[in-house]
Amino acid sequence: MSVWNSEPAAAGSAPSTNTTPATAPVATPVATPVATPVATSAPGAAGPSAATSPTARSTWRASRVIIVLGLVVVLVAVAAVLLGPQRGPSRFLDPADSSLAGSKALAELLRARGVQVDRVDSVEAAAAKAAGGGRLLLVTDLTYLDEHRLAEIPGDRLIVGDLPGLDVLAPGTSTEREPSRVRSREPGCALPAATRAGSAYVGGLVLNGPPGAAACYPAGEGYSLVSYRTGDGATTTVVGDGQFMTNLRLPEDGNAALALNLVGTGRPVTWLVRPDNPPPPDLPGSEGKSMYELMPPSVPWAILMTCLTVALVAFWRGRRLGPVVTEKLPVVVRAAETVEGRGRLYRARRARQRAADSLRAGTVDRLTPRLGLAQGAGPHELVAALAARIADDPQVVGAALYGPPPADDAGLVALAGYLDSIERQVSEL
Repeated sequence: MSVWNSEPAAAGSAPSTNTTPATAPVATPVATPVATPVATSAPGAAGPSAATSPTARSTWRASRVIIVLGLVVVLVAVAAVLLGPQRGPSRFLDPADSSLAGSKALAELLRARGVQVDRVDSVEAAAAKAAGGGRLLLVTDLTYLDEHRLAEIPGDRLIVGDLPGLDVLAPGTSTEREPSRVRSREPGCALPAATRAGSAYVGGLVLNGPPGAAACYPAGEGYSLVSYRTGDGATTTVVGDGQFMTNLRLPEDGNAALALNLVGTGRPVTWLVRPDNPPPPDLPGSEGKSMYELMPPSVPWAILMTCLTVALVAFWRGRRLGPVVTEKLPVVVRAAETVEGRGRLYRARRARQRAADSLRAGTVDRLTPRLGLAQGAGPHELVAALAARIADDPQVVGAALYGPPPADDAGLVALAGYLDSIERQVSEL
C-alpha cells in the first residue's frame, strides 16, 4: 500500500535516544507503522550520492577529440572536392584524357619521340592541318562529323574501332556481322608494324581487306587489323578495336609497340576526336520543319475532342454531388442517460477497477490546472498540492487518487463521492 507523507524530515533532525545506565536492561521498542518520508538525508551520512550514469559534460569530454578529428577529416575532404580540379567524363581514345579510357600516355610517348601530335575535333581543322601534306590522319570518333567530307582529305589514314562511316573512309574493306572477343592475339602476318610488336590486346570488329591487303591478328572469319595502299598511293590501316591504345592497356603485351609502330611513323599526326562542343541538332524534315509542322492534321482535332470530353464528364459527374443536406437525428440522447448506461455496463461486468480508473483520471485531469500544476506533474506534486489546498491528510488523498481499486460496489460509490467532494472544495476555495 502506498504511504504518503507531506512533511519531509527536517535537515537537522536526529533520531531520539534513551539515556539509561549501562547496567539497566534496554527495552525493545514495539514495531509500529511509521510513515516513510519521500526524500530524507541523515546528517551523519558519508556524503551526498553521486550519479553513476554518464552526463552530457562527461560524454563530451570523453569524445571531443574523436569528434574534432572527424570534423577535420570531413572538412579536408570537402575542401579537396571543391577546390580540386574539375574532372569531366572520360573520353575514349582522347590524347588529352588521362583517365583509364583516354590515350594521353600514347600521345606523350609520341611527343617524346619527336612526333608532332595535333588534337582536332572538326573536319575543317583536320583539313587545315593536312594542307601542308605529309601527315597521318588518326580517326577515333566520327560523332557529329561528316565522313564524306573527311574522306576528301588526302594522306595516310589510321581508323580505329567500329565507326559508322568505315565503308567511305576505307573503301574495299568488308566487315563480319558478329564481332570477336577482345583479347591477346598473335599477329600471324608479315606486316612489320605487327611482327615487331608481337602479341597485342585486339579484337572487336572482324575485318577483311581488299586484294593485296596485309591482314593481321586472325579473329573469327577475318582479322582485327588490315592495311593496304589506295590508288593514290596513300596507306589506309583499320583496327577493329582501340583498347590497346588506352592508358589502361598500353603497358600490356606489345600494345605500346603496336601503337607506336602504327602512329609513330615520324610524320605529324592529326588526331581526330569527338567535338568538345557538339553542334545543335538540325530540325527534323527535309526543309527544316518543326515538330508541330510535321504532325498530322488530325492530331490537333483529336486533342481538342479529348479536352471537350473530359470537360463534359467532369460537369456531368459534378452535378450529381449537389448541395450539402442537413438531416435531423432520429433520436436525441441526453448526456445523463449516456453516463448511466455506461455505469450499468460497468456494474454488469463488475468492472470496478476500470470504473475507478475512469473516475480518478477525470478528477486528476480537472484538478491539475486548477491547482496551478503542469500537465506532466507527478503524483507526489499533485497529492501535496491538493492536501495543502483542502487541508486533508495526504495519505487519504493519495489513496483516493492512486490507491488500489475498490473491493466492492459500496467502496466504489464512496470513492466517487470523495472525489466529487474534493473537486467541489477546490472549486469553492
